[in-house]
Amino acid sequence: MGWILLFWLLVCFPLNIALLASTFYQVLVLTDLEADYVNPYEASSRINYFIVPEFIGQGVLCALFLFTGHWFMFLLTVPLTCYHVML
Repeated sequence: MGWILLFWLLVCFPLNIALLASTFYQVLVLTDLEADYVNPYEASSRINYFIVPEFIGQGVLCALFLFTGHWFMFLLTVPLTCYHVML
């Protein structure tokens, strides 16, 4: 029981927070683009910097759920991971 708590607190929670922060940053850059504070090339280069680590983080999180036996959370993350793989 203790290992499951450590898994959630030390691995899954920080990884989810990092993915959420990356998404928030991308929305912030798109808002700046909409208000004409940055040009499209600069906005796309800022967003593209975070795309590959976000895809890798989502894949790692999905694989961790599979290998640790958290089937419900694994089934929730599989569609998004498959979409990232197709991209």
